[in-house]
Amino acid sequence: MVWAENILRGLLNKLVTRGSFEVELYNGTRWTFGDGSGKRIVVRIADRKVATELIRDPEVRFGELYMDGRLEIVEGTLYELLELLLQHGVGMRRFTGRKLFLMARKIRHFLFGRNTLMRSRRNVVHHYDLNAAFYDLFLDTDRQYSCAYYAAPDMTLEEAQRAKCRHLAAKLLIDPGMSVLDIGSGWGGLGLYLAEVGEAGRVKGVTLSDEQLAVAQKRAADKGYEHVKFELQDYRNTRGTFDRLISVGMFEHVGPENYDTFFRKASDLLADDGVFMLHTIGHTSTPGLTNGWITKYIFPGGHLPALSEVVTAVEKSGLMMADVEVLRHHYADTLREWRARFMAQRDKALALYDERFCRMWECYLALCEAAFRFLDVVVYQFQLTHRNDVVPITRDYIAKREAALFAREKALGEPTAARSWRDMATVISSGC
Repeated sequence: MVWAENILRGLLNKLVTRGSFEVELYNGTRWTFGDGSGKRIVVRIADRKVATELIRDPEVRFGELYMDGRLEIVEGTLYELLELLLQHGVGMRRFTGRKLFLMARKIRHFLFGRNTLMRSRRNVVHHYDLNAAFYDLFLDTDRQYSCAYYAAPDMTLEEAQRAKCRHLAAKLLIDPGMSVLDIGSGWGGLGLYLAEVGEAGRVKGVTLSDEQLAVAQKRAADKGYEHVKFELQDYRNTRGTFDRLISVGMFEHVGPENYDTFFRKASDLLADDGVFMLHTIGHTSTPGLTNGWITKYIFPGGHLPALSEVVTAVEKSGLMMADVEVLRHHYADTLREWRARFMAQRDKALALYDERFCRMWECYLALCEAAFRFLDVVVYQFQLTHRNDVVPITRDYIAKREAALFAREKALGEPTAARSWRDMATVISSGC
């Protein structure tokens, strides 16, 4: 429709003031935007309805149009297009009608999006019970499906993921013989690290994914670790007391309506002198809703918390914040590596799923990388305790413990500890 095309063209003209961006319409018309600098990006719109759909719901329809092939990248890549649109922190957020759609989404979430026990399991199955061979196409060899920690800029993905485990274990203050509960234990990599490198005496991991559970249990059995148990269990049904609690990449699935329940449960499970490390994606602005396309296709029921939402819930729980670390571009770099690996083996993904799925996954990885690079999305690492005398009063202990953990990794012969001790010790002591 002509009116929609005129609105879209006007908005893009305001958004794209730099770079070289062209849009080819279905009828051969060409629009040009930017100052002509940088790499040329060309997008083709397949039919006259595309403009209308983008105007009405850009957040969801952009990804869907790309998945369906009705919005095609002729020159450049999808990530480069998103970089052009988002690098100034504006992008699709300025499209008309956004407030109306946000209001509608909030009402829909209140009515249909609350994460009950049944819905939580269904949401996890939607994403994490995909073919295991698919995840092997782009994850590291340990299948760490969360933000890596790039202690050095030239780290491989495998090294950065191991550095993440090391960094968390150091702040967890894990000591030999301690009991640990891993909430959202995935394929078991972190729990096994805490058992083997951290020398925990008992590790329990809980997950809602059958596929991940089977892999984690097999990994523990293959190592002969009888003190490491993985179970299909909702955290709300977990019982016992643990010296240490850890949760990585799971809190995004809890939902704000359950934050009070989550932290009160954690408080009940944590020993009086215990430490709880919570690693979660969040954002630095006020509370809002997660990207509509991500919620619909990738993480149903997902919600990225604002810092204020977490702080408010913790205050009611009986826990206190001992420390908060904000990881900024670490996840952008992680997603860059995942996307590069996925695109390099896209033909194998296509053998498992169809073209629409592969375009969806490329959109997911590119969109998330751009969000962490240019918008307000970060990773928070919260260190929580019951008492204020459990954690050292300076952060010096973190580097010291990381060094000790790295030395043990090397002694165990782990491949990701292949760098010389002198190189890694320099990285750790520099605080990079």
